[in-house]
Amino acid sequence: MNIFSWIPTPPPLKPRSEPYELKGRLDWGKPGLTIIDTRPLNDYNSERITGAISFPGKELIDRSLMALELTRDIYIYDETDEQTAIVATQLREAGYQNVSELIGGAEAWKAMGYPTEKVSIQAA
Repeated sequence: MNIFSWIPTPPPLKPRSEPYELKGRLDWGKPGLTIIDTRPLNDYNSERITGAISFPGKELIDRSLMALELTRDIYIYDETDEQTAIVATQLREAGYQNVSELIGGAEAWKAMGYPTEKVSIQAA
């Protein structure tokens, strides 16, 4: 018997996730996941899911392979679900095993009232 078998674990990552599922993982505590925003940098800077990192589409594979292990749990979003599916497929083809497409992206996340952040530009 494993002495740690009583410790609850988060549910397994699904290929497509609703915003509440990602929020549940984040609320779990130590989620061990990465949120990737593949929208253009201007959109990312305007407003993004709190904690998301920017890997714009054209840089996605090169940057992810340098920064993330292939077994990392990754939630990904773009401007549309169709674009998200395309970049998720690229990650899977590059060898990533745990990729989930965030249904509705940042807009669905914001609609649920979940936390976002943005770059604030100060006047000189």
